[in-house]
Amino acid sequence: DHLACSSKTEQRWQHPDSGWFKINVDGSVSKNNTKAAIGGAVQNSDGEWLMGFNMVTEMDEIFKIEAQTIVEGMKLAWLKGYKQVEINCDNAMLIDTIRNRFASISNIVEVWLIHEMCNKD
Repeated sequence: DHLACSSKTEQRWQHPDSGWFKINVDGSVSKNNTKAAIGGAVQNSDGEWLMGFNMVTEMDEIFKIEAQTIVEGMKLAWLKGYKQVEINCDNAMLIDTIRNRFASISNIVEVWLIHEMCNKD
């Protein structure tokens, strides 16, 4: 059973395996605002920056915002043909949900989308 995605949290940046791409993502919220910011970068196995993204989105729970960030990063990478991706995210609960395959039964749309994208051929 091979996943097209790998997710983990890490203390410092590590190169993905050869032929894989790493998507580093982060989301942030402001207590004084109704908006959240999400963004990320895609790098190859040599650590070279390939592209980045950022956007402002509606305020929500940080779990959903971080999940949305992963979805947006994966969509961007996949549009460029980078389908073997490793996600680097600082939300350990989200990474555990994805890694332990609870995403397939999640009622959070973004988490379910991550699961679907990781299991596409």
